[in-house]
Amino acid sequence: MGESLMAPGFGDLKVFSGSAHPELTREVAAFLGVQPGLARLRRFPDTEVSFQIDENIRGTDVFIVQPTCANGSLSVDQNLVELLIMIDAFRRSSAARITAVLPYYGYARQDRKDKPRVPISAKLVANVLSAAGTNRVLTMDLHKAQIQGFFDIPVDHLFAAPVIIDCVARLKLPNLTIVSPDAGGAERARAYAKRLDAELAIIDKRRTDDGTAEVMNVVGDVAGRTCIIQDDLIDTAGTITKAAGALKENGAARVLACAVHGVLSGPAIDRIEKSAIEQLIVTNTIPLSPAGRACAKIHVLSVARLLGQAIKNIHEETSVSSLFV
Repeated sequence: MGESLMAPGFGDLKVFSGSAHPELTREVAAFLGVQPGLARLRRFPDTEVSFQIDENIRGTDVFIVQPTCANGSLSVDQNLVELLIMIDAFRRSSAARITAVLPYYGYARQDRKDKPRVPISAKLVANVLSAAGTNRVLTMDLHKAQIQGFFDIPVDHLFAAPVIIDCVARLKLPNLTIVSPDAGGAERARAYAKRLDAELAIIDKRRTDDGTAEVMNVVGDVAGRTCIIQDDLIDTAGTITKAAGALKENGAARVLACAVHGVLSGPAIDRIEKSAIEQLIVTNTIPLSPAGRACAKIHVLSVARLLGQAIKNIHEETSVSSLFV
């Protein structure tokens, strides 16, 4: 046998952006020291996607940043289809490898059949990403970690915990208790509490016998303590604002909240403004609406460095798990 050939690699690193969050893409590209890829992304009058790559990407390592969230006039579905069309264009233009970077993975909450005759949308999205030509996926804080198993291609699953924990630690809050807003999030809240050397409390939600109201029981001592409600995402903010009220009723001195994904749809901003929550810490996996940016209670942390480092490690074929510490 002759000597083995060296691995050819995946060519130059290229970072492209969809319409969902170009600001985050620019931050990631700046961290990597590259310019965002050249492409024209428009919509025809009937809203169909028009996409053309304006540079040669044959044999290159392409990363497409597109959280599948709503953004302004664009819906979750529109941003998802846009991503699929971009992936198809790169595949047909002979990119060596295509990585879909989804800081927020839409439809993740529909991950099982919890009622008869319903879809498992998280699996469907995994299927269509693969069918479009995706070679690997980079995502962050999936609603359930086992969604990684819905893919037959490599998935790098990042966590924003280091970014949020660093921010909370710098606040130097006394008598700190991390609170899970439901029993399902207890494991995640426990991990935060351990890293911050804090106590743990859990909100137990129960319906009254006649089903008309929700009772929030606090499991754990929160009297006189600074409480941070920790969740993976906040959508309409109903649960988290009710939890804040329950903590105050149980004698909490201060109530803050943190979440990775600030979906913040419908009445969320109004509810947060009127709630007992002093400050809500979220990351920029999803772009804030104008109302969200105007809300003084909301503090946004950037995950661009974390995503950028993961992209660098994937491109250089080095460990991504080193970013989890």
